[in-house]
Amino acid sequence: MTGPKQQPLPPDVVGREDATEVLRAFVLDGGLSIAFMRAFEEPDMWGLLLVDIARHAARAYARESNYTEDEALGRIVEMFEAEIARPSDLGSTTERPQ
Repeated sequence: MTGPKQQPLPPDVVGREDATEVLRAFVLDGGLSIAFMRAFEEPDMWGLLLVDIARHAARAYARESNYTEDEALGRIVEMFEAEIARPSDLGSTTERPQ
């Protein structure tokens, strides 16, 4: 039985027992399915995490497409702001057993 396509572990966390996975995201039927744990004492740290992800994504687009890193990051930020202002889908959050 096959499962979802998954990313490999980042090299710097391999073998590290002090590393904690905080976010797992899958594209499914054109939407997003995620699993996460709160992980941080303060919610503002999620802002930092989201910006780090956006920067990594922008670099990937710069490497793999005709976008520059700045153009890609600009598009990401524009969509983030638009989605915050007018959500297209609020989704739902289901508590999972620990």
